[in-house]
Amino acid sequence: MSNQDLINVGKISGVFGLKGWVKVFSYTEPRENILSYKHWLLKKGSQDKSVKVIGGQLQGKGVVAQIEGVTDRDQALLLMGWDVYITHDQLPTLAKGEYYWTDLVGLDVENLEGFQLGKVDSLFETGANDILLVKGERERALPFIKGQTVISIDVVAGKIVVDWDPDF
Repeated sequence: MSNQDLINVGKISGVFGLKGWVKVFSYTEPRENILSYKHWLLKKGSQDKSVKVIGGQLQGKGVVAQIEGVTDRDQALLLMGWDVYITHDQLPTLAKGEYYWTDLVGLDVENLEGFQLGKVDSLFETGANDILLVKGERERALPFIKGQTVISIDVVAGKIVVDWDPDF
């Protein structure tokens, strides 16, 4: 399995209770969606391990999970700091024309005049609107506003067309 097939959905950030549950900092929206993926690949440095999630819930402002075979606090402590990944095929199937942010990473970005701005490096949320981070000869942070800044997205062709001045 290549790293492109993997999606980072969270990180084990602590332990919860005495029976081996872990606290998870979830990158999913809503945050408890991380619990809908029953098979996680945990990675830390060059190490990785597959685990099965057998329980979980929202706990305050966070998420806690029970991992098969982790039955006490000491075992859970060993998992702190591990990143949580799922495989792309675990994601729900989308309707035509829909996409996941992870599908946009690596796509070419060009403006209306055909000027190549670079490739999508990442996307992130802000309070006002989402941001498309494009890296080329320089880094650009473009507002991800469909129909205004983002004119078209063609995942199959690997291209996003934006209304953006290359000098900005």
